[in-house]
Amino acid sequence: MAKTIVYSTEACPWCHVAKDFLKENNVEFEAKDVAEDDAARAELMQKTGQLGVPALDIDGAIIVGFDKEAITKALNL
Repeated sequence: MAKTIVYSTEACPWCHVAKDFLKENNVEFEAKDVAEDDAARAELMQKTGQLGVPALDIDGAIIVGFDKEAITKALNL
């Protein structure tokens, strides 16, 4: 299974949608709250050049925003 990291904030509704989508598809993921975790925020900036959330890192493929089609393709669902 693909290594998946979700960069998010608790206040972001699309972050919850993205995480719920992964759970519904039985995808294990690591959630990193960029509002609370300085290291996660720096990691997100390094990977994407921005602070937009949700941002998903699926085996190195970076998807910013809840792009269901791109997420599905990256996970081979």
